[in-house]
Amino acid sequence: MGYLLLKFLHVLGAIVLLGTGSGIAFFMLMANRSRNAEFIARTAGVVVVADLIFTASAVITQPITGYLLLRETGFRLSEFWVVAAVCLYVIAGMFWLPVVWIQMRLRDLAMVAARTDQPLSAAYDRLFKIWFLFGFPGFGAVIAIVWLMIAKPGWS
Repeated sequence: MGYLLLKFLHVLGAIVLLGTGSGIAFFMLMANRSRNAEFIARTAGVVVVADLIFTASAVITQPITGYLLLRETGFRLSEFWVVAAVCLYVIAGMFWLPVVWIQMRLRDLAMVAARTDQPLSAAYDRLFKIWFLFGFPGFGAVIAIVWLMIAKPGWS
């Protein structure tokens, strides 16, 4: 596989991660602000599918294309920016995996509230706060990784 194709796929993966992440955050936030359980349940259902299709695909392909790019360009896995990016990738994953589960629970709790014509539960509100807070380190780590990929800073 040629360098330009690998670079294209790697950049495309970063775009998908950032685009899907910001889109999901926006739509979930707007749905939550409505306090309409049926709307939240539908939105969260779509968000879960988008995360499983788009985000998961990019999460799998990014390390593969990144490693192949390193081999193609001669950079080592021990380069500061590579080590930092890998650490941040693990951090992003540590926040993303629970977020996917939380989105599923938010969807389910909103479905129950809509079906029973009840307000959203305290459990829903607690989970939404966690979901919201987990977005900052998870998304921030991805943004920092993109900067590392562009700047490739050294130790000094």
